[in-house]
Amino acid sequence: MPKILTVDDSEPMRKMLALVLKAGGYDVVSAGDGAEALELYQKSPVDLIITDINMPYMDGIEFIRQVRLISPDVPIVALTTESEETMRRRGHDAGANGWVVKPFKPQPLLDYIRQLLR
Repeated sequence: MPKILTVDDSEPMRKMLALVLKAGGYDVVSAGDGAEALELYQKSPVDLIITDINMPYMDGIEFIRQVRLISPDVPIVALTTESEETMRRRGHDAGANGWVVKPFKPQPLLDYIRQLLR
C-alpha cells in the first residue's frame, strides 16, 4: 500500500485528507508544519507528499526545497488556497510536481495521485 505524507497546519484539513486517502487505499502519515514533516520524512520516506504552502515554522515552499535535497524524485503536490500564478510558479520552482487549490473535490485529487504514482 503506497504511503502518503500530508502536511497542513489545519487539523481539520489533515483529518479530511487522511479520510479521503485511506478510502482511496493509501497509508497516511500527517504533520502540522514543514519542520515536523521534514523530520518524519527523514525517518521514514514516503511514496508521495501533499503539502500546504502557507504554514508556520517552515512553510511549504521551504519544505519542498528541503525534500528535493534528499529525494529529487518523490512526487510532491502543493495544496493551498492560493490560486495566483506567482504562488504556483514558486511551488513549481521549489520542486512541486503539481498544484491543487483548496477547496477541492476528493475524486480528482485521488485520480491525480494515482497518475503521479504510476
